[in-house]
Amino acid sequence: MTASDTTSASRSSSDFDSPPASDGGPVEVSERFLRAVRTGPERDGQREDARDCLAGLAESDLDALGSDERLAFWLNVYNAATGGALLSEPERFESRRRFFADPIVTVAGEPLSLDAIEHGILRGSQWKYGLGYVPNPFPSAFVGRHRVGEPDCRVHFALNCGAASCPAVAAYDAATVDSDLDAATESYLRSETVVEDGTAYVPRLLLWYRGDFGGGSGIRRLLREFDVVDPDAVPRVRYREYDWSLALDAFRDGGENR
Repeated sequence: MTASDTTSASRSSSDFDSPPASDGGPVEVSERFLRAVRTGPERDGQREDARDCLAGLAESDLDALGSDERLAFWLNVYNAATGGALLSEPERFESRRRFFADPIVTVAGEPLSLDAIEHGILRGSQWKYGLGYVPNPFPSAFVGRHRVGEPDCRVHFALNCGAASCPAVAAYDAATVDSDLDAATESYLRSETVVEDGTAYVPRLLLWYRGDFGGGSGIRRLLREFDVVDPDAVPRVRYREYDWSLALDAFRDGGENR
């Protein structure tokens, strides 16, 4: 049966429409960027203004971010850049390898790809195809300077690349990013895991980044922690197929978030 009683990690459309607590700081700019992308064409000017603000940040602005601020900032930038690109040019998803590898957003004067943000900055310079066990020994100077200090495996349940199997889109704030990532993790795991006859059929993300989660024992521990399986269970783990169909509702105001 499918795990039930999910906790939604995504914010309502009114949350995206409300103004940020302040403006000018990197995290607030990233939230503004995501809010403008989600609201649609009527906020094209605000989206481009937020893009310009991101591009015009000084690297010292990013250096000054605390760990939670850095995490919230890059999660928002990734999701906003993805949504903005695919809502404008959905055909870009037809070549996913190129979509992820080509520069898609400029931050502090540095053109960045989605791969650079996810695997370089948020995963602490891991090789994309290394299952979480193979670091990238040659990160760019920008990535080496601005990557998170301690990678958090929960980011995998917060990043949306436009596919139907992706997690929900939410705007992250430094003050609540820890609890929000818990909510995102619980929501995604409980909605995407099927438990049958002692076997947990889990999202394929857990295979692709197996080392990030601590291998098989870490995956089982995660399933128990978020009540996807019984606390004393030691289930067999199998990995579900990933649905790569383009799905953009999560980036649209009023769209159904997973």
